[in-house]
Formats: sequence, C-alpha cells, structure tokens
Amino acid sequence: MKRRKFIKYSSAGTLLINLLPQQLFAMQQFTEEELIGKGTPGLYGDGFQVRKEVYDAFVKMKAAAQKENIDMEVVSGYRDFFRQKAIYERKYKKYTEEGLSPVKSIEKIIEYSTIPGTSRHHWGTDMDIIDARGKHEGDVLIPDKFHGNGPFCKFKEWMDKHSESFGFYLVYTDNGNRKGFKYEPWHYSYKPLSGPMLKEYRKIDIKEMLIKNELLGKEHLSDDFIDRYRRENVLDINPELL
Repeated sequence: MKRRKFIKYSSAGTLLINLLPQQLFAMQQFTEEELIGKGTPGLYGDGFQVRKEVYDAFVKMKAAAQKENIDMEVVSGYRDFFRQKAIYERKYKKYTEEGLSPVKSIEKIIEYSTIPGTSRHHWGTDMDIIDARGKHEGDVLIPDKFHGNGPFCKFKEWMDKHSESFGFYLVYTDNGNRKGFKYEPWHYSYKPLSGPMLKEYRKIDIKEMLIKNELLGKEHLSDDFIDRYRRENVLDINPELL
C-alpha cells in the first residue's frame, strides 16, 4: 500500500476509535416510530429486553456487582407503545370510575407512569433494576426499599459509586427542586444511546402524536398541560442525561 493511502486510512481509523460512544450513537438515525415505541429495534435479553449495546453494557456491570454479592435483576426493560397504552388506560378507567375528574386522573397517573408515546422505556435504553438477593415482600419498586435498612440499599450504594462508569445514569433523581415524575431509585438509562435519542425525541410534537394515536382522555390534554408535561416530566430529569 502506498504511504499516502496508509496515512489516510490510518487517520480515519484513529478518528473512529477516538470518538466517544455517545458521538458514535449520535450518528445513528432514529425514526419517530422508534422513539414513540412503535418501531422494531433489535432487542436482546433473558427475561427482559433492551438494545444490544445496552445489554452488553449491563452484562459487564452485573458481572462487576456480583463480585460484591449483588445480583442485579431487571424488573422492566423495553415496553412498546401498546403495552404502555394498556397500563395508562387501565389506570385512567380506574381513577375516573373512582370519581376523579379526567384531568385529576391523568395527573395521578403521571406521578409514576408515563403517557404512552412519551416513555423512555420505548427506546430500549432504560431499565428498572433491583438486587435479586434482597429479601423483600410485596411491590419492589418502592423508594424506601433502596435506603436505610431496605433490601436494596446495598445495591443502591453500589450503583451510586459505579453505575456511571458503565454508562448507566439514574433518571429521576432525589432532588427536591426537580418536578415531574417522582424519585425512582431503580430506573437507570444507558446514556451513550439515550442521550442522542432524547435529542431526536425533542423534535416530536407530543400533542399531535397523542391525538393521532387515539388515547383515552386525549381531549383533556390542553396545550398548557402538554407544555408542562414536556417541560417537567420529559425534560426535568438528571441533567447528566440532557
């Protein structure tokens, strides 16, 4: 090979190697269908599903945690639009039948659950994780179980120290000034991929998308509500993920 061509190819290879993972993922194209949970992303996992890049990083993190007697278990990974819609509409019917107004019902739903088409779980980058070795009863996704003498406090302490080195960041932090979804010490996002996806997601007209998808109670989603939901629930997250 001629020296000039060798330099050209070597320089190109060095450039790709030196690119950060997030920069490489940013080069990918994400369709609106993917971003709202109606796409067909390649998914991997045993008992849960996420994108391959996320799965590979999780396997490495899980192996590291096992050395300290922590057995990571994914409670929830990828959820498509239709699964999220079923969750949302079941709660909407329950709360309205109990006497709450449609608007109050939606506000109660979004304390912890997302409106379909707006969930980070649609991306295959986010997971709800616990420690399978933590002895517990009832619902596992309770903040108190991750602190003090809770069954998952050792897991949380380990994640606070190590998760970011594997690319995983807590999404809904315990910050008193943060609005939107309540604190979720179990919900982690793989930043190298979810960062570029959020950037693309911000271009979507959420209200138009929800009206088009025939959501229960959509007539009560005013412009003011959607603006606030986008600002507080979609974007008021761990600033490291923005």
